[in-house]
Amino acid sequence: METFALIVLVFIASVLQAGTGFGFSIMATPFLLLLFEAHDAIQLNIILSLLISVIMTFKIRKEINKESLVRLIKGSLIGILPGLLLFIFLDVQPLKILVSVLILLSTVLLVAKITVKQTNLKELITGALSGLLTTSLGMPGPPLLIYFSGTNVDKATLRSTTLAYFVFVYSASILLQFSMYSISKGVWISALWALPFTLLGIYLGQWVFLRLNQQLFQKIIYALLFFTGIYLLFTTL
Repeated sequence: METFALIVLVFIASVLQAGTGFGFSIMATPFLLLLFEAHDAIQLNIILSLLISVIMTFKIRKEINKESLVRLIKGSLIGILPGLLLFIFLDVQPLKILVSVLILLSTVLLVAKITVKQTNLKELITGALSGLLTTSLGMPGPPLLIYFSGTNVDKATLRSTTLAYFVFVYSASILLQFSMYSISKGVWISALWALPFTLLGIYLGQWVFLRLNQQLFQKIIYALLFFTGIYLLFTTL
């Protein structure tokens, strides 16, 4: 039953990730935390998300905003180590509550059409918050979703830039975690079970992306953010 739930979850989350540039960690992490011990769930999410990001970035690399990508990576370097310390030494429950409240608050602002001016400093801050959430919860997406949705970046640039950023931040995260906190055999076995369905989800997600208009794309992002915030809050309290 656990394996079946993992396969279904990974397939749906992979479709979302390939179709929007987000979605895998946002959808998968809350449910993986129900199926696995917290550290194993976070590490499994990072491994599978990294795989998707590498495959997709190679396919759509020409659409990447390289200037934004560099600033996000620089910002993530500020947040990665503090996030790793939270992952190793602290209970993730208080962090999950804080993240869920911030996500819900931000989603309300985005739905209300509160716009964000795109600046170098804001991209560095977004990267720092994303880096912290990657190594602590395996969820780099929410800060980027909130920032880029507020700046009204077109869907192709948003997807390609965030996926390229994920390649870096997930790679750095898993290397740091592996050096300081071992990855269990069960995580690798679960990743192998999920691999074929991850690849199938990537294929279907690419098909979905080509049929999404910008307006529907925005609505899916809002729904993902709202779902994540509500789910994190209710499963933590």
